[in-house]
Amino acid sequence: MEIKHRNSESRGAFYVELNGEEVALMTYSNAGPEKIIIDHTEVSETLKGQGIGKKLVEASVQYARKHGKKILPLCPFANAVFKKTPEYDDVRF
Repeated sequence: MEIKHRNSESRGAFYVELNGEEVALMTYSNAGPEKIIIDHTEVSETLKGQGIGKKLVEASVQYARKHGKKILPLCPFANAVFKKTPEYDDVRF
């Protein structure tokens, strides 16, 4: 399953599309040049239990590492993933 990314000056998202429909979405705000704030994660009921939400968080971590950014996970789901994954501490704000 391919995770796609879109980014504008102020907002961005990592998402999964199936048959032209977004079935998983994690949104963030750009908070200056060095930080993003994850504010929402949502996965369709049809994909629950497949680890898609964690893959969205992983995609944000890879993006942050590549672009020298830190992540503030305000979304409860993303925050829980960060707490359970010490390997992400290098990008956590």
